[in-house]
Amino acid sequence: MNVVRARTVAQAKINLILHVLARESGGYHRIETLICRLDFGDDVLVSADSDDSRRSLECAGDAMPPEGLGAAESNLAWRAAATYAEAAGWPAGFAIRIDKRIPVGGGLGGGSADAGAVLRCLDALAPSSLGTERLRAIAAALGSDVPALTVESPLVRAWGLGERVLGVPALPQRDVTLACAPPGAGVGTADAYRWIDESRADPGVDPAGAPSAESQGYLAAMASGDWEEIEPRIANDFEAVVLPRHRVAGVMHTALRNAGGGRVLLAGSGASVFQLGRPATPPTFPRGVRIVETRTATSIAPVERLPGIARPK
Repeated sequence: MNVVRARTVAQAKINLILHVLARESGGYHRIETLICRLDFGDDVLVSADSDDSRRSLECAGDAMPPEGLGAAESNLAWRAAATYAEAAGWPAGFAIRIDKRIPVGGGLGGGSADAGAVLRCLDALAPSSLGTERLRAIAAALGSDVPALTVESPLVRAWGLGERVLGVPALPQRDVTLACAPPGAGVGTADAYRWIDESRADPGVDPAGAPSAESQGYLAAMASGDWEEIEPRIANDFEAVVLPRHRVAGVMHTALRNAGGGRVLLAGSGASVFQLGRPATPPTFPRGVRIVETRTATSIAPVERLPGIARPK
């Protein structure tokens, strides 16, 4: 029995635009977002096996929370592999190893990026590729961020329930400073959406004056490739409800803003905060806050096929 292997980097993301629109009858919210990948992420190694008794997930790394990640079968990376196997009829077994660098619950898309990386690795290893459209359909069934983090584009527009995605030309590379809350101090996505609903008179209807990313002209700004045009337009609807409720996120946001430099914004639904550029003066953060200095990505890490392993009979 032969085991085939591939690896890649599941790159973290920031949302340069994130607008939360109406909640639909099924309870999910429509969104409008612009996702920018970073030169920072989890290392993902995927092995495909002909033995259906061999299915495993191993996660380690300095971003692992003290309590771990819970049951393997509920992890997005595991679910991505299992869903791919069901759709493709291959592989029977799989082993996934993730070296976690992206904070869990930090709004940087770690779990979704891991799932997208697993899908890309399996499709590169498969005897017959499923192709872009089927891969996106699998991704959409896993979570709202997974399609955008499966697309091989460093800058992606996503809308609807996140299933509609369009890769757009990458922006010039820009320094990014991340302030990440201590392990275990993340923001639950469901909580963040509930706070959005509670802040609106009728969460089932688009709030009056809800901003449209297109009406703000951000597409024209992105096309210009000029960060001086882009920075004033970055926005995140979660800031208004998360920062007052999550002390660490609020303190990190204030510290980076007071330090000067580029624009500061909540990452996704939190709790991480990012600054475009580097702080002009050293910020003071609460104990346990992790600082990551990275850059916006101009490409997506390729999938690298590794030599196969012949398993003894």
